[in-house]
Amino acid sequence: MKRLMTTNWNEFLHSCGARRADGYTTDFGDLQGELAAAKQGLVLADLSHWGLIGFSGEDAQTFLHGQVTNDLRTLKPERAAFAGYCSAKGRMLANFLVFRRGDELLVMLPEALRETIQKRLAMFILRAKVKARDAGGEWVRIGLSGPGAEALLTATLGIMPASDIMAVAHADNAFAVRLGSDRFDIFVAPADASEVWEQLAASARPVGAGAWDWLMVDSGIPTVMPETQDQFVPQMANLDLTGAVNFKKGCYPGQEIVARMQYLGRLKQRMYLAHVEGAAAQAGDLLYSADMEGQHSGTVMNAAPAPGGGHDLLAVVQIGSREHQTVHLGSLQGAKLEFLALPYAIP
Repeated sequence: MKRLMTTNWNEFLHSCGARRADGYTTDFGDLQGELAAAKQGLVLADLSHWGLIGFSGEDAQTFLHGQVTNDLRTLKPERAAFAGYCSAKGRMLANFLVFRRGDELLVMLPEALRETIQKRLAMFILRAKVKARDAGGEWVRIGLSGPGAEALLTATLGIMPASDIMAVAHADNAFAVRLGSDRFDIFVAPADASEVWEQLAASARPVGAGAWDWLMVDSGIPTVMPETQDQFVPQMANLDLTGAVNFKKGCYPGQEIVARMQYLGRLKQRMYLAHVEGAAAQAGDLLYSADMEGQHSGTVMNAAPAPGGGHDLLAVVQIGSREHQTVHLGSLQGAKLEFLALPYAIP
């Protein structure tokens, strides 16, 4: 069923001019034009590079609450939540968006991590009344961002999440999560996805993963990728600043270490937004500064081509290096990072 849905959706996108690689839409033939549109205009993105894990059963919410950094006990269908999933050492193995559809929970995370994280979580179900499944074939994932996104979503699907971030609105064949004032993740039943896309595309420019990834980087919202698994405690990636960690909830894997860092430790690294010219950057690339004496001073968490050239990136960097040194990509002779302002304050 999933393979048929994926094939039909891929064929439809191909007919719309999508260029695809590794199972997802990279762009629609003009990456720089799409990036410029994402920065200033109304854009529509295929989010096939994001996967879904579904959790069903009467213990699903309790089980997932006990595994992640955020409080899911009171999560209602009208709300979504960001959360991290850590190893016993408090390092993030994934971070994701969690929401309810009826009595089930859905977790959205990079498809590159979906199978690994699904299997790991399933190992801990034990006697709980929970089943985990690949839910990627059940909903087509679409991103909508830019001026007029709210009105276009309402006109197309007849729904509108409340005005606060993480609000969710549902229809029979679709639902949408508000990520920002004019940015939404939309989930549409496969049978209706092509028609919905065409209605949205009448007003919004189609873009691929490159442009959507840039929007995520620019918003300061990190994503753990295979190259950066098990490297950062949540605070290093600013999850404590973006509402993804609840320090009052009970135990979860790594909770003691995360709490100790918050209340007793001294955080030495933080995530920053930066730009580099003349070099490509990708998740997992190392960063260097003169004060670290041969050791790296940071790691690229996420990167995307930037409007106008170069790359924008989210980088976890030694705080001292960020404040007092020039930070370089790849080596001390590599491209210099130009640090930019995040849309939220860093203490």
